[in-house]
Amino acid sequence: MDNSTLRFRLSLALLVTVSAASIAGFMAAEDLEFADAVYFCIVTLTTVGYGDIHPASPTGKLIAAGLMVTGVGTFMGVVSAATDTLLNRRDKKLRHSRLNILVGTFFSEIGTSLLRHCVAMDHHSAPLRAELLVDQTWQAQDFQIAKARLAAYDFALTPEASNLEQTRRVLLEHTGFLLRLLENPNLIEHEQLTDLVWAVFHLKDELAHREELAGAPATDLNHLAGDLQRVYRQLAAQWIDYMAHLQQEYPYLFSLAVRLNPFDPHAQADVTQA
Repeated sequence: MDNSTLRFRLSLALLVTVSAASIAGFMAAEDLEFADAVYFCIVTLTTVGYGDIHPASPTGKLIAAGLMVTGVGTFMGVVSAATDTLLNRRDKKLRHSRLNILVGTFFSEIGTSLLRHCVAMDHHSAPLRAELLVDQTWQAQDFQIAKARLAAYDFALTPEASNLEQTRRVLLEHTGFLLRLLENPNLIEHEQLTDLVWAVFHLKDELAHREELAGAPATDLNHLAGDLQRVYRQLAAQWIDYMAHLQQEYPYLFSLAVRLNPFDPHAQADVTQA
């Protein structure tokens, strides 16, 4: 809960308390009916002051004075907090949209192909791939189940030199894109994507500083497998979140992303079925 929402709830609770106490006081001190007491309370809170009902007893005047001092300020506080809450929600939605544009750009440029490389090096991924064949029928519950499945998955990889060479080539071709992404000021607001980009960039550096991958010792291959595993785990988690976002917000982008599913060994962009 953000500060503006908390302030709105506190101001509203205080306004309701003050109003209820004032209405009860007017009914007792001025012998007003409930509807008249509510009407007089609202007229006082909104500073309209028609004057058709006014306190005559000393107690009623004190209650009215207290309502003017505390209630009017509280009412304005509710209006102010409600406005801030609406503006913050709009700003949050805009930030969320900007961040998902970054995520979409990442997967369009490099993320999907990199994830496909990782899946190809995962020789035990057949059951996982079968569970991640996202299609148009998926609902929010299906994405939650997929996220839980990914959270429990091992992501163990056994890369060969040829696999690593292909991955290196992909990463080096997109070095400029990764640098621009890191320079984007909006990236820092998306912690999950930030960690993923840093993991990918680290993997790129590790691979770029090796002249020959063929014939590399097992210890070095194991080290690179660990870097790949980190990228694989974070890529998969970010991918399923992004697919859920597309399914809800951008059905036409979701359609293409389903056809390019990196977990589908038969994925292709062509529309082959109606």
